[in-house]
Amino acid sequence: MRTTTGWQAAGPTSLRRTSVERRDLRPDDIAVRVDYCGVCHTDLHALRAYDQHTRVPLVPGHEFTGVVAGIGREVTTFSVGDHVAVGNIVDSCGVCAMCEAGQENFCHSFPTLTYGGTDRHDGSTTLGGYSREYVVRDTFAYPLPSGLDPAAAAPLMCAGVTVWEPLRSLGVRPGSRVAVAGLGGLGHLAVKMAVALGATTTVISRTHDKRDDARRLGAHDLIASTDTQHMATARDTFDVVIDTISAPHDLAPYLKLVAMDGTLSLLGYLGPVTVEAMDLLIGRKKLSSAGSGGRLATAEMLQFCADHSIAADIEVLPSSQVDTALGRLLRNDVRYRFVLDMSDLD
Repeated sequence: MRTTTGWQAAGPTSLRRTSVERRDLRPDDIAVRVDYCGVCHTDLHALRAYDQHTRVPLVPGHEFTGVVAGIGREVTTFSVGDHVAVGNIVDSCGVCAMCEAGQENFCHSFPTLTYGGTDRHDGSTTLGGYSREYVVRDTFAYPLPSGLDPAAAAPLMCAGVTVWEPLRSLGVRPGSRVAVAGLGGLGHLAVKMAVALGATTTVISRTHDKRDDARRLGAHDLIASTDTQHMATARDTFDVVIDTISAPHDLAPYLKLVAMDGTLSLLGYLGPVTVEAMDLLIGRKKLSSAGSGGRLATAEMLQFCADHSIAADIEVLPSSQVDTALGRLLRNDVRYRFVLDMSDLD
């Protein structure tokens, strides 16, 4: 086994620095020195659900960048010293219809997650990127384009690909009309990508407080969801509405904004929802969702971001301040993504 250092759950609200064991390199593995790891709402949910009495360790972190520190004997696509990025999926069955279609994120036997997943070879629980080294199958690591800042690129591997997937699958292009509901970790990247794809892009937020931010990100307008008159004026306007709101909410006002044959894509809240069929019927509107992306889409997203100078708006903290980052994230006190600098684990 290889030994590194990381941050492991000590309970539902805190982490402790400890030794983390990594497997010896398999023939198709690479070892990655983790330099920067994004802090995701998923990490908060995992910690709050953590039961230390199960004795199954939890090391969060599933969006990170770093440098290749070692390669397995069969690896030909990477060399020691290469800059790479790793997201929230680190393996899949590779043979089901979804995997063959390049949608490993929808693997029929469920993809292996970067942390809290089950290794397909030895059955061990995967431990995430809040650590100084990670061992991953080479096909689930991605070359980091030279034009991307490693720290600001880390959140692209979760938040970025999560919004990229529906934007691409729903055919957003020049002339498309896109609305992004919620301007947070997901939403700010959805705005940047939609604008770069050529869409006329509008932000929907509870108030006008983020109007300047929306403009800075490239949005053409902002609608306050509490302004009933403005919402009514925007009825049947948007080909695609990307809904990144993480709390339970009524979908009806957002479906009313969707144009005929358009789509409301739910990305933020993935729990039970109630929809009136008439809100879909009038205008032949569609309700969809998406999650993460396959290997081809992830690589495409990284290159698109490099070509268009897109990266997350971040605040970098030393990894020793991970509890501070998680506490502030819980209070929505970040614009728009925390990234941990893992170099203090040396």
